[in-house]
Amino acid sequence: MALAEFVAELAGLLDDAEKAFAAAGDAQALEAARIEFLGAKSGRLKNVQKGLAGVDKDDKPAAGKRFNEVKEAIATAFEAAKERVERARTAVAGRRGSEQFDPTLPGRPVRLGHLHLLTQTIEDLKEIMGRLGFTAASGPEIEDEWHNFQALNIPPAHPARDPLENFYLATAGAATGSGPLLLRTQTSTVQIRVMEQTPPPVRIISLGRVYRPDTADATHYPMFHQIEGLLIDRHATMADLKSVLRLFAKSYFGGDGHIRFRPSFFPFTEPSVEVDMSWNERWIEMGGAGMVDPNVLAAVGYDPEEVSGFAFGLGVERVCARRYGVTDIREFYKNDVRFLEQF
Repeated sequence: MALAEFVAELAGLLDDAEKAFAAAGDAQALEAARIEFLGAKSGRLKNVQKGLAGVDKDDKPAAGKRFNEVKEAIATAFEAAKERVERARTAVAGRRGSEQFDPTLPGRPVRLGHLHLLTQTIEDLKEIMGRLGFTAASGPEIEDEWHNFQALNIPPAHPARDPLENFYLATAGAATGSGPLLLRTQTSTVQIRVMEQTPPPVRIISLGRVYRPDTADATHYPMFHQIEGLLIDRHATMADLKSVLRLFAKSYFGGDGHIRFRPSFFPFTEPSVEVDMSWNERWIEMGGAGMVDPNVLAAVGYDPEEVSGFAFGLGVERVCARRYGVTDIREFYKNDVRFLEQF
């Protein structure tokens, strides 16, 4: 390639670059022009540079000098265009800011949210049970088999321990001296932990999430919340349990808070009852209750001959749905603001 031809190509490139940078009206257009002319891989300047190899040997010094001059000129034109675009952007932002501010206009109110309906319910339950002398306690949601089953008098062959009925953690390190770990299936595990560390008398409630592989429908969900109560003393009776639950129902549901007790069976209480609540002229299960089984008392180091107690467990979603007339507990978890903002 002759020197004159190479220099002419450089001149055309510089002219095109200066026009493109000058025409760029915003940062996006300017960036596109930069890539076209100064792109490291396929920019036009890079392609012209490859032509240096075809210039006659004697003309290469002059060709290289002119190439560097054009390269610097293009870079200078780009920087000037960049400053121009930035000044224009700043000026527009300033004008918009001054146009938006009007001290005579009313302020824009900040939209405030509120606690989720289930959280509101949990706080209400804490307050009611607090007036009855129960203190709130908490514990881990990942449990071992001792606290979730064995200490609650649930033997290894019991159907509740079937792997298909639980969320076991099949991960490295998900095992302890008490066996494999799982997501707790009831907050009774908190009662065991409290009794292991606290001598009688005990009067607590435990609230929190529990996990069971239940099919999601209007009254079931794989994750839900429980409130469980425990009272251990020297003379606790079934009459005390019924009185506490009736007072709870009247306090939370009001005048129509009617409950009934049906004989049932739970491994950790004896005798045991199902607790039903009235709803739309029918009865629906609210939870289970009963006198703490002597085996459970012995497992935590209590003397069943000296103390007795009662325990109950209620589904928070169900009592919440009963109070607010929600017919499908799945609504609590859809995060639909149209539903949640009603409460």
